[in-house]
Amino acid sequence: MNTSTETTAKARAPHLGPERRRPFVLDAALEIAVASGIGAVTIGAVADHMNVTRPVVYKCYGDRIELIQALLQREGTLLLDGLLHAMHSAAGKEPEDAWVTGFISLLRFVESRPGSWRLLFSADPDPALATRFTMARQALAYHATGWIRPALEAWWGTPDLDKKMPMLIEFFMSSCEAAAKTLLDSESTWTPEELGALYGRMICRAFEAA
Repeated sequence: MNTSTETTAKARAPHLGPERRRPFVLDAALEIAVASGIGAVTIGAVADHMNVTRPVVYKCYGDRIELIQALLQREGTLLLDGLLHAMHSAAGKEPEDAWVTGFISLLRFVESRPGSWRLLFSADPDPALATRFTMARQALAYHATGWIRPALEAWWGTPDLDKKMPMLIEFFMSSCEAAAKTLLDSESTWTPEELGALYGRMICRAFEAA
């Protein structure tokens, strides 16, 4: 793009308005964070990524800190909401049916927002990133306990649940993460349906054995 065209394109950018532009700004910030880490997310980097001027981004977020906080808030909320939806979508006449439908729903959600999950699984040491997703994981563990415990009691009368639940919930959480990572692997040929069915059957057997 030549300088004249670029200047014209950037001059038109503010016409969209800050409210409508904010989601696009966060999308750009997410792409940068996934590719290069949270540290690479700056007002200038986002502006360049979107081919707009810095004032356009500043109208959406006052500074880099506000932008990153908004990004992490959005991604953490989306991940938690999506995981809770997947959990509550688990259904079926038999225990295995519930586990399979739940994992398929989870992996369809992973497929729909790969950038969010790649950010979650990144090795980025940024404390803000770690704190935000740790909070989301803790919230999911709390809700998972409320769903899984009565199911285990109803299906198999699992003994010593008070003792076993922390281990079983951590196993469940780790299994969800492992399934998501497998689906996101660039060399993976799994579909959400195939991988969800496999994980659902395996986890069902493991929880029954408990």
